[in-house]
Amino acid sequence: MLHLSEKPHFIYTCLMLLAWVSQYVSLSTGFELNHSLTYIWPLPHELTSGNETLTVNPTLSLSLIGKGGNFKILREGFRRYKRIIFKQSSGVSIFKNLRRIRSIYDISQMRIIVNSDSDELKLGVDESYTLFITKTGGKSTAWEAIIEVNTVYGALRGLETFSQLCAYDYTTKSVQLSKAPWYIKDKPRFAYRGLLLDTSRHYFPVDVIKSIIDSMSYAKLNVLHWHIIDEQSFPLEIPKYPKLWNGAYTKWERYTVEDASKIVRFAKTRGIHVMAEVDVPGHAKSWGVGYPDLWPSTSCREPLDVTKNFTFDLISGIFSDIRKIFPFELFHLGGDEVNIGCWNNTPHVKQWLKDNNMKPKDAYKYFVLKAQEIAISKNWTPVNWEETFNAFAGSLNPQTVVHNWLGPGACPKAVAKGFKCIFSNSDVWYLDHLDVPWEQIYNAEPLEGIDNESKQKLVLGGEVCMWSEMVDTSNVQQTIWPRAAAAAERLWSTKTALSAGNDTVLHRLHYFRCLLQRRGVQAAPVTNYYARQPPVGPDSCYWQ
Repeated sequence: MLHLSEKPHFIYTCLMLLAWVSQYVSLSTGFELNHSLTYIWPLPHELTSGNETLTVNPTLSLSLIGKGGNFKILREGFRRYKRIIFKQSSGVSIFKNLRRIRSIYDISQMRIIVNSDSDELKLGVDESYTLFITKTGGKSTAWEAIIEVNTVYGALRGLETFSQLCAYDYTTKSVQLSKAPWYIKDKPRFAYRGLLLDTSRHYFPVDVIKSIIDSMSYAKLNVLHWHIIDEQSFPLEIPKYPKLWNGAYTKWERYTVEDASKIVRFAKTRGIHVMAEVDVPGHAKSWGVGYPDLWPSTSCREPLDVTKNFTFDLISGIFSDIRKIFPFELFHLGGDEVNIGCWNNTPHVKQWLKDNNMKPKDAYKYFVLKAQEIAISKNWTPVNWEETFNAFAGSLNPQTVVHNWLGPGACPKAVAKGFKCIFSNSDVWYLDHLDVPWEQIYNAEPLEGIDNESKQKLVLGGEVCMWSEMVDTSNVQQTIWPRAAAAAERLWSTKTALSAGNDTVLHRLHYFRCLLQRRGVQAAPVTNYYARQPPVGPDSCYWQ
């Protein structure tokens, strides 16, 4: 893990002064929507719009048509977005004579057509949608909103887009939809659009994780990579080995199997996968708190003891238990930053290495491949950090997904050998690097260096990583947002759409950051020198 570098204090002071000067300029100008821009984040694949402003009925009804019309996920999703859209127009005003009661609205019904009768959530599930905001036809002056999709998850993405088209008007005290009629045909560029959350360095309560999942859905991210355990703490309950969570920080900073199941079910209702990570053989010191035999010695507490059958029996038990919780087909086995020298300095491990004609690097390969075999036997596809590929690519199971993090260049090498890859270049997509500005995140390209179209298809997508050494409940959302949104658009929108709107990205990102805040997400100012810093002075959300 890279550590943050400290910048000279005078630079920060100068930036504060510049920000204070800019606020006086902004006070005189105010924020006005640029009507030539599309305030949808991430940008859709294809769209056309008009110039009419419509009103949306706060009693907006839902009409479900097609094979998937009875799914609970869809009905709950519609109610959830209805609460978001009409948050400010609900309730009774004490100033009844001042409240404008409208009896006729332009849009009073949402029609959703779902062509599939399956709600299975798998990697690559069809998330495409077509959204129409158009007149009903004939002599009628009424308008209709229609979302046509193949799956309920496409419907959820379409509802998110519809919600972003709607805005509360404080003058009329009604929800309006501008630039109608709309035609939006949209689909994601990559199947895997992830956010890693580390709950080992700091514990996050279940409700906080749920709020993060909610915020992910607003940017159409669809994979929560749950880095549950690490050397610092083991907070997850494992019924087969109940002493493992003795490695939690405290008895209050734990996740029961019921907690984990709730998180997975909650995420599914937002169309979000949860990929668990159990990092082996390194990053595992906390395991030995409950089961000291996993430590090679008291002075060598990680990597796990490669010589004992008990180590692999326990790993198999962990996998069996959590397979019941995590249905997602990808499972992360870690494999990074393994201090193999520790094995060579432990007498019984050193003897085992000699007996098996191995060097420590061979034992590292042996351990990773054995863990892969166990995961595959549980019907998982293994994901490993790129060190495993760098060390023994020729021995990895062909199903392996290589997870890049050590700078650029890993994905081109991985796909050249036929492996799938996930892009998370730590130079740009590690959110704990607070001095990486949104522009660098936005301009990072997962397919850089891969020109062959068939090889490009092996890049599943990418993931921004929220490591939590210096993050907890008090600052996690403002560290994630709005910079994660920059990666979200890179992963969803086509390169053509992005290049066409590149000059106006900052204006749109300001707007999306404020949308997040209106929805209760503590998104930090966009242009701070260090991410997650509070504003340096008074100003509009739309300029910070």
